Amino acid sequence: MLERRIEEASLNNWPALSQMLFDGWVMRFSGGYTKRANSVTPIYTSFLPAQEKIVACENFYRMKQLPTIFRLLSFSPASHELDSLLAQRQYQLVDHVLILSTELAPGTTIPHSALHHLPLTVWLPIFCQFRQVPIEQRQLHFEMLKRIVPDPLFAVLHQNGLPVACGLGVLENELFGLFDITTAPEHRNKGYGTLLVESMLDWARQNGAFQAYLQVANTNQVARHVYTKLGFHELYHYWYRFFKFISISKSY
Repeated sequence: MLERRIEEASLNNWPALSQMLFDGWVMRFSGGYTKRANSVTPIYTSFLPAQEKIVACENFYRMKQLPTIFRLLSFSPASHELDSLLAQRQYQLVDHVLILSTELAPGTTIPHSALHHLPLTVWLPIFCQFRQVPIEQRQLHFEMLKRIVPDPLFAVLHQNGLPVACGLGVLENELFGLFDITTAPEHRNKGYGTLLVESMLDWARQNGAFQAYLQVANTNQVARHVYTKLGFHELYHYWYRFFKFISISKSY
């Protein structure tokens, strides 16, 4: 099942600082930086009563001084029943996110000469500047990214010697995931994001990828239009339920 395979790869390649497996659910903890790395994802078949598991998860996150957040997958048969249970417990619904995918047909590719592959320590300050990541969250981001097991592609696109767009790519077997795609605020709407993604996909083809995937907010119509033009289509989606107001960086 491609959906589950991509879901596993995306969890691997956006690693949490720590995680626990609990009867088919994955609990992730990362100091509150991004909901994806600080939430419960029910991904496999469960055997224990859901109500008991919800309470157990709440206790674990309380011990970590974090809000309890559930990330529910559209392809999981249990998601809709669990969503109803969480709604009954006053969990709020937030942030629908789409997983887009495209096949990478083999062919001759020409790497873009302005695409630079940088080490994490050089790439991350560029990303944080473009995305305006708060200073106090940058070390958490660094600690998460350095835990990626496959060698990541930390890509930066330059124009006239200056960085204009950047992104993270991770090739796990035949699957290529794109994360943290962003453009410098002063250079948006100039096609640099599209050129960056095209160049990263070329790199992936050359290195054996057959399928690419990425995540985008359902409300981000501009990005969705760009990715559709590049051949991406919706494979599945997910949404969050949380119990109280939270202040967690949106990196989905």
